[in-house]
Amino acid sequence: MKKGLKVLLSKEQIEERVKELAAAISRDYQGKKVLLIGVLKGAVIFLSDLCRQLEIESQIDFMAVSSYGSSTASSGVVRILKDLDEEIEGRDVLLVEDIVDTGLTLKYLKENLQARRPRSLKIATLLDKPERRKVDIEPDYCGFRIPNEFVVGYGLDYNEEYRYLADICILLEFAQ
Repeated sequence: MKKGLKVLLSKEQIEERVKELAAAISRDYQGKKVLLIGVLKGAVIFLSDLCRQLEIESQIDFMAVSSYGSSTASSGVVRILKDLDEEIEGRDVLLVEDIVDTGLTLKYLKENLQARRPRSLKIATLLDKPERRKVDIEPDYCGFRIPNEFVVGYGLDYNEEYRYLADICILLEFAQ
């Protein structure tokens, strides 16, 4: 393990939980074709692992948004950097996030997508930090509730570093 990191969730814990989430999502969407919308870049690894475990038909699209810049705290101002390629009107949509922190970005995305009139819209996140929430929003599917620590790995980054880690780690320079 790289110096300055402490493992919070191991690769094995993540793999097991992703399988459990995929089973729940497959049950809930049985007989339906779901559009998975990954939020770039952080959710790519989670989305990839999740979709391979699903037992239902699915398609994938991506959105890229920014609310952090190079900071460790959300600015609250959300910018769409890449919009969807697919139309979602009348479709069953599952928004796939890496982490729900303040909820500001997720609330914006949910409202933006709802305005496009999908048949259904649910949210799956790998990580949730409910104690940091600034708005009333809850994911429909949650991998892990975690403490208020700055985490990296498994797609999550700090200044584009650490995404490649198989474990989710606390970045000790920002430890609480």
